Amino acid sequence: MSIIFEERFASHYQDVKQYDTAQLREHFLIEQVMEDDQIRLVYSHYDRFITGGAVPTSGPLELTAIGPMKAPYFCERRELGIINIGSKGMVVVDGIEYVLEFKEALYIGKGAKQIVFKSESSTVPARFYLNSTPAHKELPTRHITLKDANVIQMGSSATSNERQINQLLVSKVIETCQLQMGMTELRPGSVWNTMPAHTHSRRMEVYFYFNVPEGQAVCHFMGQPEETRHIWMVNEQAVISPNWSIHSAAGTSNYIFIWGMAGENMDYSDMDVVQPNQLR
Repeated sequence: MSIIFEERFASHYQDVKQYDTAQLREHFLIEQVMEDDQIRLVYSHYDRFITGGAVPTSGPLELTAIGPMKAPYFCERRELGIINIGSKGMVVVDGIEYVLEFKEALYIGKGAKQIVFKSESSTVPARFYLNSTPAHKELPTRHITLKDANVIQMGSSATSNERQINQLLVSKVIETCQLQMGMTELRPGSVWNTMPAHTHSRRMEVYFYFNVPEGQAVCHFMGQPEETRHIWMVNEQAVISPNWSIHSAAGTSNYIFIWGMAGENMDYSDMDVVQPNQLR
């Protein structure tokens, strides 16, 4: 087993205005997050955010440090959030096993030395989605279920954005250093997420779209509010959202997405809202 990783550098918003479709996808879209028997990671220079996936199929997968981290082990100076979007799986942290069902999360704090992913079944494996950020202090590992989540109902069917926001790794549920993660589920008949759109200058974000039906797609909107861009995405793809960019999407079907945030601020409601009729 080898960890497949790539490095993405930050882009100035003035430069992004000149990008064509291929360049937008190259810089911001993560086309493959999950691969059987592999750990795939993207190291972004936006807040040193790492996004990735682990799919243990024929055997366990161990998460180790990658080149840009220059560390002896992955969580030497980092915290890690995990959400399982597949079948039942296990994460072993320094010899302690945590069982994650579908849509359940695990927080691993700075200082954890060994992290191993396992699936209960090799034919229907777990699919672990990973977010990691630098951390300044050690915090305990904790398993978070949907029963533990802070749940918010937002939107309406009239505006095609009725959705349930499951806040999993946020300050109301668990203490973290800077990482925040959650999962938003669109109701049948609703296609818009994060609408009205917003920006938050003190945080960046990564969106991971899943449960997108075969043959359907999601159009992710980004860019400055006065000059937006879009990227078409399919199931189990992620997109990096800089702090200067809006982040919203509409799908050809309802879907689920996981949001992960990093930055200097832990206030979920700290955002600059942009109404639909203000977008350009």
